[in-house]
Amino acid sequence: MSKVIVLGGCGAVGSVAVKTLASQGLFSQVVIGDFNIKKADRMVADLGSKKVSAVRVDANDPSSIKDAIGPCDLVLNCVGPFYKTVKTVLRAVIESGKNYVDICDDVDVTLEILDMDDEAKRAGISGLIGMGSSPGATNVLARFAYDTLLDETDSIDIFHTHGGEPVEGAGVLEHRFHCMSIDIPMFLEGELKYVRFFEKDGIALRQTFDFPVVGKNVPLYPYPHPEQVTIPRYMKVNRVTNKGSVLPNEYYDLIRNLCEMGLASKEPINVQGISVVPHDFSIAYILKERERILRDTNFGTQRGCCSVVAKGKKDGKYLEYRFHMASASEALGEGTGIPAAIGAMLMEQGKIQEKGVLPPEGCVNPADFIELITKVMKLDEKKGDKESFSGVIVESVDADGKVTTLDI
Repeated sequence: MSKVIVLGGCGAVGSVAVKTLASQGLFSQVVIGDFNIKKADRMVADLGSKKVSAVRVDANDPSSIKDAIGPCDLVLNCVGPFYKTVKTVLRAVIESGKNYVDICDDVDVTLEILDMDDEAKRAGISGLIGMGSSPGATNVLARFAYDTLLDETDSIDIFHTHGGEPVEGAGVLEHRFHCMSIDIPMFLEGELKYVRFFEKDGIALRQTFDFPVVGKNVPLYPYPHPEQVTIPRYMKVNRVTNKGSVLPNEYYDLIRNLCEMGLASKEPINVQGISVVPHDFSIAYILKERERILRDTNFGTQRGCCSVVAKGKKDGKYLEYRFHMASASEALGEGTGIPAAIGAMLMEQGKIQEKGVLPPEGCVNPADFIELITKVMKLDEKKGDKESFSGVIVESVDADGKVTTLDI
């Protein structure tokens, strides 16, 4: 059996991927690659498995990456923010000739690493990028609806929200500021267009959405994820959108308001003789206020949901499919870490043969993904458990608006 290394294996997402891979028996060794080796060693001790080990790795240092991944057959990269790290990691992986999976959700850098496709092909490796929740499972479910359920697909709309995780770090908040500050791609009326989060075109795309398990009328905002760019390359559709938020609403309002006021700037300002970086102040303030907001809103346990809505025609009649990946007890870590682990497992099983750098819809067979994730998450055993539901809900909606819940 092969040896897999999970870069960022101590993080909220990476740790879930490590535990999932260690529990499945496909790999002889699962290596936690992390900059914080003390935390990695503690995680190894806590897991108590002889097949799990740890190694220190600096994701910004190519030689450190190559040393860590050298003895391994497959690399699963969970180190964010990806717009800072993924090019360095992927180039080191290609030069080392290793197969690769990541959870990159930054659209700007996704376009850059897709340009590394020829390099990966010359190295003879398979590079599956964006294999998390969104992107990742969303791409695969969109492909499933397009290939199997609909004769014609007009639109793919992706919605996601989560919140209440035990810990959030500065990197997560910096990523949110980044998402609110860059041009956001949306595939509208058959064309790729770009909108701005705080400008008219972005504001016009805001909406609410009803999520199972999480709640109804959740406010959502344009999100710069890669699906809007990659899905139209593989499927003939008129619209692909991506909208998301973070719960509770009061918490996301705080982040959004600080960014809109310019307090995500990294340019220092003088405050009574003291140099202050607005970005650093905002991060510290948000982290302090987060605990108060969670407490004042009685938010409770972490939870999240990611939904894919595919609209089109079947046998000449309107038909819509809604896939909801929901959890009432876990959020970011489980929702992203498990699909990432599934991607690594499919590659180990030889189910991903294409060489180059590819998004999920370009190399993952939806049937293989659905079969494996059903087994790993034991979805059949979770049906009807509304208190701690963690799984996939599938609904069809006909032209009269009749909603039918389907078995997966």
